[in-house]
Amino acid sequence: MLTLNTLKPQVGSTSQRKRLGRGSGSGLGPTAGKGDKGQLQRSGGSVRAGFEGGQTPLYRRLGKRGFTNIHAKHHAEINLSQLETKVPSEIKEVNLKVLQELGLAKRIAERLVILGNGSLTRTFKIQAHRVSESAAQKIKTAGGSVEIVKVENKK
Repeated sequence: MLTLNTLKPQVGSTSQRKRLGRGSGSGLGPTAGKGDKGQLQRSGGSVRAGFEGGQTPLYRRLGKRGFTNIHAKHHAEINLSQLETKVPSEIKEVNLKVLQELGLAKRIAERLVILGNGSLTRTFKIQAHRVSESAAQKIKTAGGSVEIVKVENKK
């Protein structure tokens, strides 16, 4: 019968802790397994990650890679297939602001680019900064119109 006073852990699931510095007969006697003298034997005797004994460490010898262009222009690229499927049917006019509100373009985007991947059956009045030739042709075939928005230079 299993009772609380007869419970034991599974065989092999527990092990005794190392009792350091408890006499030479234990195998981890006077130096507690740390060896004789030296930095690593002392209290707090360790070096930080990447330390190379005073030599200039690797992370300082090598240069940083790449950079972030602070003048980069962020474009929202939308395919016709996305306009067809993800834009609600009541929306007829498409511009960057509308697509940002729908979550199809990121808030950081400054310019809208329409690409011609997919087909279009609905009519849209599209205001974009750039439209590919195939996209413009498909939009006009579906009965829509394309207006190219001029880019304002912020200085």
